[in-house]
Amino acid sequence: MKNISIEDRAVCLAHYIIDSKDTVRAAAKKFGISKSTVHKDVSERLKKINPGLAKEVRVILDENKAERHIRGGMATKLKYSNLKEKES
Repeated sequence: MKNISIEDRAVCLAHYIIDSKDTVRAAAKKFGISKSTVHKDVSERLKKINPGLAKEVRVILDENKAERHIRGGMATKLKYSNLKEKES
């Protein structure tokens, strides 16, 4: 992602999130940047660059936010079921 403008990075991140339906955390890991940078790019900068694309990304981000408590619960369940198996 070096030598790319901030605007181009924001658009690339938006397309990646829309195509993969990935979370901000996963996009940050994929592009090698921080979560806060991804969030700022797709939430604030993209509105000025491409408002239509920003709305599409917002739908995915809202969907991920609505599901995060479920993913967290599943991760906890998996963690404790793995601990229980190790004890047995």
